[in-house]
Amino acid sequence: MKTVTLPGGEKVPALGQGTWFMGEQAARRAEEIAALRLGVELGATLVDTAEMYGDGRTESLVGAALDGLRDQVFLVSKVYPHNASRRGVEEACERSLKRLSTDRLDLYLLHWRGSHPFEDTIGGMEALQKAGKIRHWGVSNLDTDDMEELLEEGGRACAVNQILYNPSRRGPEFDLLPYLRQQGIPAMAYSPIEQARLPRGGALGSVAARHGVDPYQIALAWVMRTPDVIAIPKAARAEHVRANVAAADLVLTPEDFAAIDAEFRPPTRKRALEML
Repeated sequence: MKTVTLPGGEKVPALGQGTWFMGEQAARRAEEIAALRLGVELGATLVDTAEMYGDGRTESLVGAALDGLRDQVFLVSKVYPHNASRRGVEEACERSLKRLSTDRLDLYLLHWRGSHPFEDTIGGMEALQKAGKIRHWGVSNLDTDDMEELLEEGGRACAVNQILYNPSRRGPEFDLLPYLRQQGIPAMAYSPIEQARLPRGGALGSVAARHGVDPYQIALAWVMRTPDVIAIPKAARAEHVRANVAAADLVLTPEDFAAIDAEFRPPTRKRALEML
């Protein structure tokens, strides 16, 4: 598995596992747990979740899935903005730890910007680090101006910015991704195949045919084409897990990139950061 290096030097898998919408249907619980465990076995050992997902049910599912595997996993969760006060961050983290059946998170993210000052959120994150409850902290859905303010407010330890990024959502390439790269902060791309809504034909289909793979594997390989972007697709079935992991080994050619650029045009101006 290829890796991405965090600001402190720690390496994490470039291909992780997202869990949005998992744990919400009891009939799918066993299959979803098996899929997450298979992903860890195959090297996708970064697992991302959030207190928002399923009102905590997703974290509980992840906790069950990682039983006996916790020490092999780089575990990520996220705090609601309305819980992101200094004390609120600490309390929300304790609830997440309980649902996840663990004593620490490897990375804890502010889910998106809310009304609480960055200074307060950072203070809560630092207190959690000091207590050994989290190892790293970061943010999600912050645009360039937000990131600039975060770093000015003492957020230099920010390890990751998790953003919506895929071939159809290329706005961050104009200024956000270059800014993150300049600061040495990796991006983590959620919905890297647009929740299976990317077109299977067109450029992705033609490139996939050349490589003998699925179009969504091409989209994942495209997202992971630079050494500072982590992709976290969700896969609730074993066959999708295997396909996602295989995508990390794909090497796209200049011809492939040109075909994708022709259909999914790179941005030529600033666009506001999109969210799902």
